[in-house]
This record gives sequence, structure tokens and C-alpha cells, in this order.
Amino acid sequence: MGRLVVAALLPVPRVPPRKMAVAVRGAEELELLERLLGLPSGNKYGVQGERKVPVLQSNNGPGLRGLMTIAAHLVRQARKEQLLGSTAEEKAVVQQWLEYRVTRVNGGSSKEETRTILKDLNMHLEDKVYLAGNIFTLADILMYYGLHHIMVDLTVQEKEKYLNVSRWFNHIQHYPGVRQHLSDVVFIKNRLYTNAH
Repeated sequence: MGRLVVAALLPVPRVPPRKMAVAVRGAEELELLERLLGLPSGNKYGVQGERKVPVLQSNNGPGLRGLMTIAAHLVRQARKEQLLGSTAEEKAVVQQWLEYRVTRVNGGSSKEETRTILKDLNMHLEDKVYLAGNIFTLADILMYYGLHHIMVDLTVQEKEKYLNVSRWFNHIQHYPGVRQHLSDVVFIKNRLYTNAH
């Protein structure tokens, strides 16, 4: 019994907890977008309600509410409407993925929901460079910010399982100005970019 007491008094080596990525949400995302678009900082962002919906405070009128609404406003303010799509079809596809981002990615918190999101995106990106096809849009930017905390925590095997998402994500994170202070997610390039014959 004496041995048990002595053993219980010895310090137990601590294993550092796994570092979890923090989700980029709401106001921070909008600040990142503002910098990416080259807009002067100074907008006042906040969050509202239990779901922490982003709000843009305005001095000359009512504030804007909602990630998609504020993001589209910033794009127009920067005169970069091409990020919203050029044709009616592109605009609809961009809108579709922005809605998916807000309704599914923001709401997806369980492992099963995350797997479904990654599976959906992986299938969609099978024959596309960007979410709207062959053009870089606001949907790519906001989806990247929304998925960053998920992609950081994926294992190598999980990244390989969602190869199209990994390829797209790696491409977006290296798009000039997108990543900013967010951590670089590492991918095994020879696996992502092999030519399957």
C-alpha cells in the first residue's frame, strides 16, 4: 500500500492538449474581406443575437445585418462586382454557395455534419477549379474562411479522402491576399497534384 501512495504523489507527465483551430467568424471574416478588397479600415462590425449574426454599424443610415449582405456590400463598395459573378448563372451559383456557407457550414458542428459538408464540396469540385466553375468569387473567399478551422484539424488521411476540397482549399489559401494571418494548412503536394492516368 505504501508504494501506491508514493506513486500517487509522483508528478504525472502532462501531455499537451491538441491545439484546436479557432473558427474565423462574423466580424473577423468581414475585416479579412475588407483588407483583401483593399478597402480602408474603419467600418464598425459587431454581432447580434444568440447566433452571433454579423452587423455593420453605419453612420449614414441603418446598419446592415448578415454575413452575405455585408460581404456583398463590401464587394460593391470596392467596385469588384466580378466577385459576385458576371453572368446571371454565375451570380446564381455564387449566391447558392454563399447560402450554403451560411446555412450549412456555419451551422455544422457535429462530426457527421462536417463529413457531409466535405463530401458535398468534394463532389461539386470534382471538375471545377472554383465553386462557381472557372472564376474566383466571393463564395470561394467566404467558404475558405468558414472551412479554415475544419481543414486545419483534418488528418493527412482525411485530406486525401476529400482530395478535391483539399486541392481547392490549397489553391484558395495561396490566392493573393486571402489567407492573411490565418495559419497555412499543409498538404502533400505530390498526392494532390498527381496526374491520374
